[in-house]
Amino acid sequence: MNIFIGVSVVIVIATVIAGILQKLKQPLIIGYILTGLIIGPFLFKSAEFSNAIDMFSQFGVALLLFIIGLNLSPKVFKEVGKISVLIGIGQLILTDALGLVLGQVLGFSFSIAIYLAIAITFSSTIIVMKLLSDKKDLSKMYAKIAVGLLLFQDLTVTFLLIGISATTTEVVTLGSVALMFIKGLVAIDLIILISIFLLPRLTRFFARSQEFLFLFSIGWGLGFATLFHYLGFSIEIGALIAGIALSTSAYHHEISSRLHPLRDFFIVLFFIMLGSKINIMALGSMLLPAILISTFVLVVKPLVVMIFMGILGYRKKTSFLTAVTMGQLSEFSLIFLMILSKNGQIPIEIVSMLTLVSLISIAGSTYMVIYSTRLYRFLSNFLSIFERKVTKKESKVEEGSEVILFGCNRIGRDFLNYFRELEKSFLIVDINPEVIEKLQTLNFNCRYGDADDDEFLKEIDLNKVKMVISTIPDYDTNEFLISRITQTTKNAIIIVISHNIDDAIGLYEAGATYVITPHFLGGHYTSMMISKYGFDIEKFIEEKEKHILDLERRRDFGDLAALEK
Repeated sequence: MNIFIGVSVVIVIATVIAGILQKLKQPLIIGYILTGLIIGPFLFKSAEFSNAIDMFSQFGVALLLFIIGLNLSPKVFKEVGKISVLIGIGQLILTDALGLVLGQVLGFSFSIAIYLAIAITFSSTIIVMKLLSDKKDLSKMYAKIAVGLLLFQDLTVTFLLIGISATTTEVVTLGSVALMFIKGLVAIDLIILISIFLLPRLTRFFARSQEFLFLFSIGWGLGFATLFHYLGFSIEIGALIAGIALSTSAYHHEISSRLHPLRDFFIVLFFIMLGSKINIMALGSMLLPAILISTFVLVVKPLVVMIFMGILGYRKKTSFLTAVTMGQLSEFSLIFLMILSKNGQIPIEIVSMLTLVSLISIAGSTYMVIYSTRLYRFLSNFLSIFERKVTKKESKVEEGSEVILFGCNRIGRDFLNYFRELEKSFLIVDINPEVIEKLQTLNFNCRYGDADDDEFLKEIDLNKVKMVISTIPDYDTNEFLISRITQTTKNAIIIVISHNIDDAIGLYEAGATYVITPHFLGGHYTSMMISKYGFDIEKFIEEKEKHILDLERRRDFGDLAALEK
């Protein structure tokens, strides 16, 4: 079969099935897996086509893990606190133990039961982040703890994948395992050194062009994935570590948003491939275990999280809302099992069964998270057993910025001193890497990003914004910003800039609250000076000296010196 035609047919079928599920308000991932399940017996008979889809799916997995790594910044992990580690350790140990018992009860061998227990322990970072983002709950306490737990799980899987990589050789000895870990530590240390001494200069150079930054980030992620592959590890671990190395960069949000569409395309093929590996004929004997394991994932895993949160003093509502986010299988779980299957450590039927469990648990947990507040009200009285008499006082977490400035150019910088005086949270977004670097040295809350990038805007919490100021002179960009902001919040003040009268009127019609017109404001300000000072030359000389001082500061210190006063 022609690979182009085959992939085209797969995408068309996936689109139709996903469209049906979208209409039924079901998770699209289920549609992708169903696509593979339906077309697998027909299209995947060709070894050439199957290998091509497998290759494409590897790109998807690598990009997925690279983007996850971008969000594993030490700053983020520090923000959620040690509580996530404590709960994470307890949850992993208890869930593993209960999962091992379940595997033995279901009649699996001890080794397969261990692998199953490990696989069902982890939850999906991608699914949970998507659901929390859609609910606009990422700034809430329970969401912060959930994200912390997921990050802890992702780090744990990192070491598991290193262990798996160490056992890919035909003869496994203590020496070969030790050598693999040493090579891994050396590679990680090398990446750390590059990240500290070389990466900041590289990203600053590449960030001068959005297209160049996009190309660099792909080369960085896939390059290290390839390097780790030749060192004897999996490409998954290489991509994840490459992402972690870039996570401290000022540009990681922009990189992540730029890669999302590319990742989404390849990851669709990954889930289709997983669906194709579900053997319908073999599922007859696996159906009951799949249902029981799905029940364990949807019910027992959340209960384990609630137990530990209750022990640590959290209120039952926070514990419950956090716990229900954990009720699904992770993408890592399926990748973990796929690697084991390729190594011959588990039969492919186990992968098929866990793929079905993943499908069931993703669908179930989606409903649980979406309707978690209603579920809590219904179960509130029964959940009191998970709450101590003296509960922890839960601190407020930082929410989205109330003021956002897009473009810190000459006009934008005039706003910054005023923002500092406001008792409001504010964020500065700029596409110039040198400006971002300078703002960071001055301790301003800032992000490198493109106001034209819809994915980037989705990553910024616009739900709480009260004022947005854009000093970007491009009409299309400002019109796009106005459209996105008015869709998110109806009462935000939107101030934009225009050098053209017709464009200014057009921006007002698009929904701008106020349009700055610099050419006309300059003459307006001068006329006000004349009206105020008349023929008093001393007053004009005072204004002149102030203006010269301001211009010299802007010229000599990159136009940001005035902020240091």
